Parts: sequence; C-alpha cells; structure tokens
Amino acid sequence: MLTDRTRLAVWGDPIAHSQSPRLHAAAYGVLGLDWEYGRRQVDETAFSTALGDLDATWRGLSLTMPLKQVAARTAVALDDDARLTGAVNTLLLSADGPHGFNTDVGGLARALDEIGVTRPEVIRVLGAGATATSAVVAAARAGARLVEVRARRVEAARGLAVLGSAVGVEVRPEPLTGGDVATVDATIATLPGGTDLGAVAETLASTSGPLVDVVYGTWPTPLAQAWTRAGVAAHNGLGMLLHQALLQVRVFVTGDPGQALVHEDAVLSAMRTALVGD
Repeated sequence: MLTDRTRLAVWGDPIAHSQSPRLHAAAYGVLGLDWEYGRRQVDETAFSTALGDLDATWRGLSLTMPLKQVAARTAVALDDDARLTGAVNTLLLSADGPHGFNTDVGGLARALDEIGVTRPEVIRVLGAGATATSAVVAAARAGARLVEVRARRVEAARGLAVLGSAVGVEVRPEPLTGGDVATVDATIATLPGGTDLGAVAETLASTSGPLVDVVYGTWPTPLAQAWTRAGVAAHNGLGMLLHQALLQVRVFVTGDPGQALVHEDAVLSAMRTALVGD
C-alpha cells in the first residue's frame, strides 16, 4: 500500500470524453478515500517526460489510447495480461518504478459473463489491432476453445495465433468481408465506431450471437444496428469500461487486480450509477 500517494489521473489523446474520473470518484467515495482523480491529454511523444515529472503524491495512472504500448515498454514489471498483450492500461507508481497492468482483459471477460456469455465454444473477434489482443485473451478467459479473428489484413489476424497458443485457444484468421461464415456464440467488435460493413454485417449478425462492441461514445454503431435488425442483442463498451475500471480501483487500493475490495458490491453499484448518469 502506498499510503502517502493520493493523486491519480487518466491520460490519453483524446481524453475529454473519458468517463474514468466519474467512475473512480464514485468508487473512492464509497471507500471513504479522499483521493484526487483527474484527466490529462498526453500523447506518445510527451509520455515519458510527463511520467518523469510526477512527484511522490502520485499513486497511479489509467491509460487509454495511444499510450498502452509505450506504458508497457516503460513499466518495470507487468502482470500476466499486460505481458501477454503488450498493452498496459494501468500503472501503479511505486518506489522502484511503475508496475503495469492490463485490466481490459478482465473487464471484457466480466462484461461477457454479465450478458450471459458463459463457457462459449467459439467467439468471433472483428478487427486485429491492439484491442483485439485483449479480446483474444478475454475470450480464452471466458472459456472459448476457438477464436475466429476477422480482419481487413488477414496477415494481422494470423499474428494473433501465437497469442492464442499462449492462452490455450485456437485462433482462426478470416477476411473481414469474405470467407465462410460459421455460427459462433458471441462476437467482440474492436473496429472503429463508424465502421460500416454493409451487407457483410447482416450476414455476420445472423450467425454471430450477441455483440459486444468496445465502442461506447457514439451508439448505436452501424454494427449494432445490423445486430438489432437481425433480432440479436448488441451491447456497447460501457460494460467493459465499468469492469476494467473496477479492476483498476483494486490495483490502486490493494496493488492486486485479483483482490476484491471491501464492500465491493457497493463500490460496483456506485460506479454503475455514475456511468449511467450521463
């Protein structure tokens, strides 16, 4: 525990849209912690200098794009999910340097469970960028034996096969807009929010189970609309945001994303209310 450190913030670029300050403020209010949590626009080129300028009052940082990879390279230690994905969205600042965590993986796995995706056999991931790495690990965490990754560049999807082997799932690369379309238990979309796949989306929606789209700023997305037309549930990224933030609070309070908080049910309830409050 770093009892003399009481300042936290979320960094990224852009950052004005972030709901992290309200989520964390709700959590620390329930926990009776008088901690300050703000936000700051920081890009990759400014990250190292900004991090080095922090004094001993700083306890930790939440990180959004485009800082997750540079944070992973900066951390002196990584948790398993950060090591697997090469992405860090949480830094716990300590005397020996920043410790990196990836709570996106656990947050997405918990979001899948919350919408009833339990012990799936096959999960489809749309996109093969940085967020897709967390999606593949989360799918494995949810119990999938096969992850179909559809990407505009199939070679990028093939690159996730090594990650799949490391977490015990088969990764099957497919083109985003072609190839055979098999039935799967759920779909995780990691594509930019405005992506419109046209008729392909209709085909995918009819075979893809419930959709979890990591986008939450603009809703419904074209993908979500396709799922709705097919009569299949579509969920935005707020569930993932909520649960990854809860795991971040665990890190900042206990140092361990696997250690539950005191009164965690009340903490989660307060965070959920703060999220819905927009």
